[in-house]
Amino acid sequence: MLYFSRWKTILIWLTVLASVLIALPNLFSKQQLQELPKWFPAKQITLGLDLQGGSHIMLQIDHKDILKDRLQSTISDVRSSLRDANIAFNSLNGSGQTVEVRIADPDKIEAAKKALQSLTNPVSTGTFTGGSIQEVTLDDEGNGLLKLSLTDAGLSYRLSTALSQSIEVIRRRVDELGTTEPLIQRQGNDRIIVQVPGLNDPQRLKALLNQTAKLTFQLVDNTMSAEEAIKTRPPAGSEVLYSEDDPPVPYLVEKRVLVSGEDLVDAQASFNQQTNEPVVTFRFDSRGAQRFAQATQQNVGRPFAIVLDNKVISAPVIREPIIGGSGQISGNFTVQGANDLAVLLRAGALPATLTVVEERTVGPSLGADSIRAGVTAGIIGAALVVALMIGLYGFFGVLAVIALAANVIMILAVLTIVGSTLTLPGIAGIVLTIGMAVDSNVLIYERIREEYKSGRSLLQSIDTGFSKALATIVDANITTLIAAFVLFFLGSGPVRGFSVTLAVGIITTVFTAFTLTRWMFAEWVRRRRPKVLPKGIRTGIFDGTNIPFMGIRKYTFAVSAALSLAALIGFSTVGMQLGIDFTGGSIIELRARSGNADLSAIRQELNGLNVGDVQVQGFGDPRSVLVRIQTQKNGDSADQSAVARVRDALDSQYEFRSTQVVGPSVSSELTQSATIGVLVSLACILVYIWIRFEWQFAVGAIIATLHDVILTLGLYVISGVQFDLTSIAALLTIVGYSLNDTVVVYDRMRENLRRYKKMPLNVLIDSSINNTLSRTILTSTTTLLALLALFLFGGEVIRSFTFAMLFGVLVGTFSSIYIAAPVLIVFRLRPDSMGKDEDKAEKAEKAGKSGKAASGKAEA
Repeated sequence: MLYFSRWKTILIWLTVLASVLIALPNLFSKQQLQELPKWFPAKQITLGLDLQGGSHIMLQIDHKDILKDRLQSTISDVRSSLRDANIAFNSLNGSGQTVEVRIADPDKIEAAKKALQSLTNPVSTGTFTGGSIQEVTLDDEGNGLLKLSLTDAGLSYRLSTALSQSIEVIRRRVDELGTTEPLIQRQGNDRIIVQVPGLNDPQRLKALLNQTAKLTFQLVDNTMSAEEAIKTRPPAGSEVLYSEDDPPVPYLVEKRVLVSGEDLVDAQASFNQQTNEPVVTFRFDSRGAQRFAQATQQNVGRPFAIVLDNKVISAPVIREPIIGGSGQISGNFTVQGANDLAVLLRAGALPATLTVVEERTVGPSLGADSIRAGVTAGIIGAALVVALMIGLYGFFGVLAVIALAANVIMILAVLTIVGSTLTLPGIAGIVLTIGMAVDSNVLIYERIREEYKSGRSLLQSIDTGFSKALATIVDANITTLIAAFVLFFLGSGPVRGFSVTLAVGIITTVFTAFTLTRWMFAEWVRRRRPKVLPKGIRTGIFDGTNIPFMGIRKYTFAVSAALSLAALIGFSTVGMQLGIDFTGGSIIELRARSGNADLSAIRQELNGLNVGDVQVQGFGDPRSVLVRIQTQKNGDSADQSAVARVRDALDSQYEFRSTQVVGPSVSSELTQSATIGVLVSLACILVYIWIRFEWQFAVGAIIATLHDVILTLGLYVISGVQFDLTSIAALLTIVGYSLNDTVVVYDRMRENLRRYKKMPLNVLIDSSINNTLSRTILTSTTTLLALLALFLFGGEVIRSFTFAMLFGVLVGTFSSIYIAAPVLIVFRLRPDSMGKDEDKAEKAEKAGKSGKAASGKAEA
């Protein structure tokens, strides 16, 4: 175990050196990296929006728009097909997914079916397999009534096509903003995620993404005034549209479109040379130029409306034919408004309306504060852990610190290579890894010390210590790894960032604590030839302990049962303060531009906005405020409108540092995925422990874990701390940590069950717990130190997360001793159940020895 060939040594240190080189660019700014030689690595970890500022917006395509367009298109196609075939019809209308047409002459039903047959032909989906779908079905209802139905498969295909087209339009619009490294990707069947880091004006981004930007040129109907059309009824073929003025001005506009924005090839913001007002100049392609010239020639002297998303921008009079294929749009624009309209027109129109169902925006100043807080907490947490390890283990502690430093460097290197996004919870995951990473070193060191104390030589003790600790390290870390994987697949945003760093930290911990540390021990033994343990190890204070833990198991069971029952009652009656991730609504973090925040003035201002229940509270320092707005009743877009009203009311006095908006549709999905995540995590861990241990161990581990989860939920009920997605991350991490501790104790019990087959079970369990007591206390202490640093110095954003984690570590340590262990007695675990294989091996060995002896006598 302590021999390393030359190629293994080279491979280990090449891995460490490569990690250093890959992680090194993260210490430099981008400007400094540009000044370094080209061979120097330049890739850095991508910072999340919560660290560098920016916007995360989830858009949902409007299914009703797709259905409405398809219905209108089908009605138009039916009308055209029947007219081309000279077939008269009495009525043509559509509703839902159905279009009905009644043929005037019953003798022409078959001819009408034939004319409409082309609408029912399968449409190629454009896949590599050459698939096709039928978008429309045709049925004869009798009495001259034909019914055309839009199929679900056809609507799904149109939705998918519209989503792909929307992604391209959005990408063009975002690229026009000049931002760096935007992320635009599809999520599910009807949603698009847009992440724009470093964006200082999220409202402008939302304005660009929300607009369909469907531009049309339509004639104004002069047969009656718009006011008269509103009072009576517009003429057939015309409709009333309104301008964007305040108050809006009505226009009676012909439905017939002269030219549409599809024919535009360019649009630029400029200034009117006569009035010096911002305008948008446009240019058509050849087809559009020809149609525009023809329309203006035929309608000189008539006004025509320039319509954007059913809003009249302007309605100039055609003074003369416009034959050059270009023109300009004026409409009381600001400079930015003209620029944004030009961007929309250049990028093209969206095929359907997109609604913002989730928004998470962080200002750059808050991102800088988060980085500062996370780094400070990391340095302080690491310093406390380093001091404790060196203070308790001396030279061995120094080796652990070297492994710990390599561990952190490797985590940063892996995150850099895979391009993972580092979020603030991700930094928390690294700090937590620092606290938990020493657990593997403690397990190894305590095993070495235990073997040495039993009379083995130092070399044998080191070799045996590493061998016996390996299985425990793997078992203990896999449970946490399972929780991390579940978090990754079912989580989102910052929670997923936390799970990535936690999972990477677990893997690198196993490498550094076992492989790298073992190499350093081997090198130390080879060079120094030590005969005794170094004197700096000071953990012997736990050696003489013989605490009868199982003697009070009935009392601890009773207390834990009472607390768990109280937590469940509180959970079902009082309930937790759920965050917007689960209830929907908005959270806005404000900071006063000058002086301290005036909470009462903010409440008074917001209560007059008609946005429902508003909570205003201090947040961190006297200048900062947290505003919570309940979810609005009129759907996802209403939440955005509420936030816009709050921004208009407070923007002059307060800086909007972060905004989170979660619509009701998203919140219900997050609730469901969070519940599934906890259940799946518990189920996977149960299966793993069942495979690795006896069934009693698996049941005991799950009971102890449920105990920890219930008490943690009770803490949220009592404290009133908001329960959100990061709380789910904390809950699953507590599950992993608690099982980590439980598995270590169980592993020692399993070993003792095989060694002491006649020892009473309660005595054996007490002995096992006392054997691992030093490891339990030291690991809990290092983890608590790291979490305490996060809680005190990591900032308000992750304070509720670390608060739950601090409680979870304490409860997890308690449950591994007083819940998981006594359950084995309740379920009547017997030593002989663990020793069957060993008994068979011993009998076979004895039989083999006796056979050799008999053979020897016969030869003699």
